Amino acid sequence: MKNKETDPRIRELAAEVAGERKAELVAELMETALRLGKDNASIADMKLFNRAMREMRYAAAVFSKYQDRRKVAVFGSARTRSDREEFVLAREFARLMVKEDFMIITGGGDGIMGAAQQGAGAENSFGLNIRLPFEQRANETIYGDRKLINFNYFFTRKLNFMKETHAFVLCPGGFGTQDEGFEALTLMQTGKSQIVPVIFLDKPNGHYWETWRRFIQNDLLDSGLVSQTDFHLFRVTHSAEEAVREILKFYRIFHSYRWVREQMVVRVTKRLTDAALASLNERFDTLLAADRIVQSAALPQETEETAIASLPRIVLTPKKRDFGMIRLFLDAVNESETEPGSAVTPKVLDPAI
Repeated sequence: MKNKETDPRIRELAAEVAGERKAELVAELMETALRLGKDNASIADMKLFNRAMREMRYAAAVFSKYQDRRKVAVFGSARTRSDREEFVLAREFARLMVKEDFMIITGGGDGIMGAAQQGAGAENSFGLNIRLPFEQRANETIYGDRKLINFNYFFTRKLNFMKETHAFVLCPGGFGTQDEGFEALTLMQTGKSQIVPVIFLDKPNGHYWETWRRFIQNDLLDSGLVSQTDFHLFRVTHSAEEAVREILKFYRIFHSYRWVREQMVVRVTKRLTDAALASLNERFDTLLAADRIVQSAALPQETEETAIASLPRIVLTPKKRDFGMIRLFLDAVNESETEPGSAVTPKVLDPAI
């Protein structure tokens, strides 16, 4: 513990449960835990760290069995009654997404969450429940299912929403819904999480999210507190069918992306034509910090990601200060012409890869 060399006893224990790179990470986790003891951390801190780690480990184990299916998180008020249009809309949206082979993630409670759970059915949904002194309890659809995960901390719960979700759909709700929507947008706007569809869904002729959008436009944008391109990070719609189309369009050929130093490596399921690539270079020239947009196979730094190694790559070096434009770039990739017969089916559909 006195130098940067990992104690051989830690390495031996880690090697018993994992191999190669995973063993290195297990050893680092063990060393961090031991350093907490050496730092004389308080009992309260150690309880917090311990419980948070246990919650994250358990949730990861539950989700790991479903890496072959994309997932949509549905947020909204726990107080929405079953006779409200918003309830029916959330239930219909979830039903339609399951028909497209997506799974649904909710907070596990009643109201909008229960509606989405009803539409998806327990077999196609997860409930990330939070222990509260009032209001929040597991809805009847997900109660007792092994995919119902109970969290003590909001931050571990939110981390799992962000880590496991391929799209966010927000129906009208209170402080919690607003918090979840703004957090998703903040993390994408700052490049701290993967860009995925964020859709604000309201009943036909509803004004909840239209009022919210006017606030963003009139009070934030006009005051210079956000950028016009940040509006590319979300959509407002009044139709379950339109929300479904928006999500499917985003995953037309896009799979996922990662950063390799300053390069953005976009994984796609089909190769673009030369003309489509030339069009992207011309249209998004101002987005680039260096070089040009090119197509390639998997980069050497991606060798551990064997499940998606066969996917074509689009590689660029963008300026990391306008993620709204990066979302627009991903939309343009999905709209691009592709080479016939170049489709590749990946083994996993995990945005965190």
